[in-house]
Amino acid sequence: MQEAHPRAPAEACNMTSRTTQTVIHFSLDFRLPGFDAPQPAGDYRVDHDEELVEGASRFAWRRVGAFIHLPAIAIRASTQQMVPINPADLEAALAKDLEQS
Repeated sequence: MQEAHPRAPAEACNMTSRTTQTVIHFSLDFRLPGFDAPQPAGDYRVDHDEELVEGASRFAWRRVGAFIHLPAIAIRASTQQMVPINPADLEAALAKDLEQS
């Protein structure tokens, strides 16, 4: 289940980028490229950075980056971090989790 929670832009009158936060769920431990160890199953916050693309008659948003918040939401830890991730790697990990669960 993914829920989008758009953040208020810093400058509402000249918004050319935005960050949208979603919550993703892993049923099993998972591994992403570049991570030293597998991450435990659970819900994770993910920030998606997007830039405005202007067309002739409409606007669209292009995803330019993603960050996963570690550890999982339910884990209480003294430190937390936002780690850059490749959106394609995240989608592949989610698909693998869905296949195996």
